[in-house]
Amino acid sequence: MLGTLPTTWRCYPLHKMTRIDFYLLSSTDLTTRLQLVCKLAEKAIGRAQTVFIHSNSESDLAMLDRALWDFRAMSFVAHKLLPAGYVASSLDNEPVQLSVGQPGNDRTVLINLADEVPSFFSRFERTLEVIDEEPDVKTAGRLRYRFYQQRGYPLKHHKM
Repeated sequence: MLGTLPTTWRCYPLHKMTRIDFYLLSSTDLTTRLQLVCKLAEKAIGRAQTVFIHSNSESDLAMLDRALWDFRAMSFVAHKLLPAGYVASSLDNEPVQLSVGQPGNDRTVLINLADEVPSFFSRFERTLEVIDEEPDVKTAGRLRYRFYQQRGYPLKHHKM
């Protein structure tokens, strides 16, 4: 009969769109950018979220790895720097993972330091983009902003 639904029909909630937050720094200093990433990671794990920090620069991730140990005098952010080619899994239980590779499926927050939008960003509840005034970082950030905007993702700005 037209107009009736089968009794086995179930309504499932739609997947919530990833929220994109842009953090805008007035500095060109990489150390300042990485310090903000440390603070954002610390804040996220304080809210019981799991974090994946992605970059296309292994040297930037190595610097971030060191910064996470001592960016604040009385604080430590538990984390693991994953080697290139390593695919993270739920067995890697550190609250923060750093990698140039693919994340596992158990992460809730992505902090993107890469020049491009990672293909996996929509798996996360939130994606955080940290942009500074360094010309290459700023230009790449604008391109990523347009990418998200054209696809209708909810965008927020935070001037630091």
